[in-house]
Amino acid sequence: MEGTESTTRGRTTARDRNQEADQSVLMYSKPLHRFVQREPRTLGIAIVIFGCAEFLMGFHLASENVMTSYKIYIPYWQGLLFIVCGSLSIYTGLHPSKKMVTVSLAMYIMSILGIVVSVGYRMFSFAHLSHLRYPVTFWGDFRDWGFYRMLLAVEIILFISSLCVSVLLIFLCAVARLALKSTHTQVIIQLIPPPQRTDTPSN
Repeated sequence: MEGTESTTRGRTTARDRNQEADQSVLMYSKPLHRFVQREPRTLGIAIVIFGCAEFLMGFHLASENVMTSYKIYIPYWQGLLFIVCGSLSIYTGLHPSKKMVTVSLAMYIMSILGIVVSVGYRMFSFAHLSHLRYPVTFWGDFRDWGFYRMLLAVEIILFISSLCVSVLLIFLCAVARLALKSTHTQVIIQLIPPPQRTDTPSN
């Protein structure tokens, strides 16, 4: 009896291990899990940091009356887009699903379009700030060329950060699109071998 129980227990344990191994292989081969392997959480954290920096710099630019990106509230809505995209990437990395990848892809595309608008307007503000070479007084505060250079440096930093985020978003768009495309077409066949039967001698 003890030999029969140990044989049955060993066969059950081996079967469970085979099923766990097959399940791990299946999870690894899913397109959504391959999307998770591209580290969307890490990229999402970086995008959130860029969004917070953009949003905070908007408060500094809001107090100025010269031509900056604040005139169309770029630091606020672009910073908000970056924070939303980064948060979605973090959540999708933790809870991958086809629905969340689709929502993230839509937000990535929307943010890229916003970056195109902000890049064009900031290039226009570069030209305006670079031509301000004379001292001006705004609301009782003296503004000289050094102050204009500081604003120009802030705009250049935000411009470069937007380009960096655009590279990350384009990469995430490509990975998410490939994951969704593979989800529609991929068929995974899982073969589980039947348990081997061992004949035990009867007493």
